[in-house]
Amino acid sequence: MAERRLNRMIRQVRRWRSPDRSEDDLRLSPSLPDSDLRRLRRLIDECIDGRGGEVAARRRATAVGASFLDLNATGQRRFFELLANDYDHDDHAVDEAIASVVGADNLDERRRAEHRLKAALEPRRGRLLRRFVGIDGGLPFLIDLREELLPLRRETAALAQLDNDLRTILTSWFDVALLRLERLDWNSPAAVLEKLIEYEAVHAIESWDDLRGRLGPSRRCYAFFHPSMPGEPLIFVEVALTRGISRDLPPLLDHGLDRVEPNEADTAIFYSISNCHQGLAGVPLGDLLIKQVVQQLAAELPNLETFSTLSPIPGFRSWLEKHLEDPDLLNEQDTGQLSPGQPDQAHDRLVEIISQPRPVSATLVEAARPTLMRLAAHYLANERRGDHAVDPVANFHLANGSRIERINWWANPSYAGWQQSFALMVNYRYRPEWIEANHDAYESEGVIMTAPEVAKLLDD
Repeated sequence: MAERRLNRMIRQVRRWRSPDRSEDDLRLSPSLPDSDLRRLRRLIDECIDGRGGEVAARRRATAVGASFLDLNATGQRRFFELLANDYDHDDHAVDEAIASVVGADNLDERRRAEHRLKAALEPRRGRLLRRFVGIDGGLPFLIDLREELLPLRRETAALAQLDNDLRTILTSWFDVALLRLERLDWNSPAAVLEKLIEYEAVHAIESWDDLRGRLGPSRRCYAFFHPSMPGEPLIFVEVALTRGISRDLPPLLDHGLDRVEPNEADTAIFYSISNCHQGLAGVPLGDLLIKQVVQQLAAELPNLETFSTLSPIPGFRSWLEKHLEDPDLLNEQDTGQLSPGQPDQAHDRLVEIISQPRPVSATLVEAARPTLMRLAAHYLANERRGDHAVDPVANFHLANGSRIERINWWANPSYAGWQQSFALMVNYRYRPEWIEANHDAYESEGVIMTAPEVAKLLDD
């Protein structure tokens, strides 16, 4: 993915440095020394101020973007620090605007003062960043720009605010009204299918034959596209049409098994969702995608009664390893099952089982099954970051309006499945009539909906 982004950036530089744009061409040393920083600042000022009109400002924006693509890691950091520190809002102007709001004598005066305050709070860099949207290749450039910023954003409050500005601009330009939902199949352009193989982030696509199986008659793949980025999927989801809610991952990925005919299926299983661009992290594409796909599948196949995921539990192992010494981790039932007749050895037995570097057979870890199932349910439903589930996949699906339907034992006995969650997976169920109420309860009160089967695990 990084190599593809680099090649895209190189092609962009060539377009932005065409001969008719040499007037504002700015060649910088890769590390952006102070002398080049001053030259860059002058160009940014002219771009923001709009000297010469909008066309000239956009031409200067292309020169700023092309110059960024010349920089090494040191130079890019200096570029970001320049935007973060020198092109934020004017604190003095904000203070004056606040004083005007507080001191307003009537409603009309207050409204005018509020308008001035809103303008004062707008960072100057916002005008530069928005100008990229209007130029050829500017929107993918902003995505790539943010991807380069993401590893630095937590270093200072100023860089965090710069990241927030970029995310806000991208969110406005990737609104659902601007996106196109498209079903991908074996007849889709080869260049797009190649990107599915590259971007798949949950269950790696091993070959073209593997991809063909995932696009077969009893499978569906849907992606969002943006008109400014034709042929470039933004996010995609893979769906299996089944009878009943799937408990195991291998049958979904084994294309040699008999498949259910689409008009005979009663369930749609969302088993993989992949964001294709790290620079769009935090832009709410996934929830929009799942909800639109549920609507489209329900309209296309009215025989479908159930919509569910088969999802990983990526944070479970790390959470359990951090809490192994918690004296309240194991209850009396756990100790009896892990080490019958020798409860003082139950902890060591659990550690022995989960410390295996690779998945062993389900039979050999059967003693830990009730304990791991109970702890997984507790981790998903009770462990929080603020009011939200600490597990990122759980938080994503719960915020979208699903409920925790079932914990599945030995559902992904691959190396990755063992390393993440001891081969456990979880179903999140979406019922159209529940989605809005579940979403509101989770977002406003932190309520996590669970099916009776999961609730029973929590009570054990």
